[in-house]
Amino acid sequence: MLHTSPTGNSIPPLRDTGNTSTTYSEDDLPEFSPMPWKLQEIRAAIPPHLFVRDTKRGLAWLAFDLLMAAVCWKIALYIDPSFKSPGAIRLLSPLGASIAQWACWLVYWWFQGLIFTGIWVIGHECGHGAFSDRQWVCDVIGFVVHTLLWTPYFSWRISHHRHHCNHASMERDEVYVPKTRSDLGIPPENGHKIDYDEYLGDTPIYTLFMLVRQQLLAFPAYLLWNVSGQKDYPKWTNHFDPNSILFTREQRHLVIMSNLGILFMIASVRFACNMWGAASVVKFYGIPWLCVTHWFIMITYLHHTDPELPHYRQPVWNFQRGAAATVDRNFLGWMGRFFLHDVAHYHVIHHFFPKMPFYHGAEATQYLKMFIGEHYHYSEKPVFQALWNNYNECQFVEDTGNVLFYRNRKGQAILRPAPQYREDADAVPASSEK
Repeated sequence: MLHTSPTGNSIPPLRDTGNTSTTYSEDDLPEFSPMPWKLQEIRAAIPPHLFVRDTKRGLAWLAFDLLMAAVCWKIALYIDPSFKSPGAIRLLSPLGASIAQWACWLVYWWFQGLIFTGIWVIGHECGHGAFSDRQWVCDVIGFVVHTLLWTPYFSWRISHHRHHCNHASMERDEVYVPKTRSDLGIPPENGHKIDYDEYLGDTPIYTLFMLVRQQLLAFPAYLLWNVSGQKDYPKWTNHFDPNSILFTREQRHLVIMSNLGILFMIASVRFACNMWGAASVVKFYGIPWLCVTHWFIMITYLHHTDPELPHYRQPVWNFQRGAAATVDRNFLGWMGRFFLHDVAHYHVIHHFFPKMPFYHGAEATQYLKMFIGEHYHYSEKPVFQALWNNYNECQFVEDTGNVLFYRNRKGQAILRPAPQYREDADAVPASSEK
């Protein structure tokens, strides 16, 4: 299926990564050349009014999110009393009442998790300065909402900014940096057949376990131990050490402020557990927060991880090429657009212009697609299917070359660089001008 831009130009979606062919040859793969344009040329293709930030509009969205969270919370207060009442037990039987009770909790966790994630997205907007043209407004609101969701606002804002500045750079990106063949101890093929199952042949059950672990723990693990981050950083790199390599000397006081916010949350949760009981805190707040970490990791993983997305080494990397190495996805349909503020549907434009407010993302994306054409990536694949497929298909990249594509558990890719980008010595340097 081809997706059509406003000008009528057809834009191909991401390819199906399932390899059904019985034979595989690198020579048969489609070739890829990095995009040639400067950032100024791309920006000029987008109307200026789409870059305007409206503080009142941002505050209205935040207020609406908080109202939805409060309404859900209020409704959830009636779940246990209603289904534990004698009338409900007589009507539904003890087992039926219990099943209905936990079904209602599942509905609450689903929607409250999405609402909490939307609130986290507002904090993310603040971190980029996209919420308001007043930086102090962004920082106050971002600090509050991110702290309430266990994210060290200033510390994460700093490393996330560096991620945007260096996305898809093998040497300098902050997160989702691909493992190389040598990282996994896989020898080069050099004309010899490699038994990839020996290195990558995990059972489906083990793969599922590792995927679930990623979804629930990857964000805390990244903050605490730099998991999936830049491998050249020192061993104990984390977002809570003011002296971490992630921060400059001038940023240390911001890290301390973020840490104080997290300490406040620890004290607040402890107080809430003493006041209302740990079980209630987990049901009303803990599980929805766990859903935030799941949705956030799933969204960002699928934005930046796909067999069709390139990674670059320094001679050919530049900002706009890195920004284009992301993918928009139809994430949960209307729920993803409404509750998550289009964070997954229009992420490519966000990487090009992080200060553009989310409510302009849909319109701006149409102009971006018109200009960059086939370099714009979009996928209609159901996101849980994409998560499973990409987790299996995106295993490693090569140790050599300056334009790299993920290889799967059989060592196969779906794209290859154009000839001038295949070997380090032949690489064409990227323009340093944005």
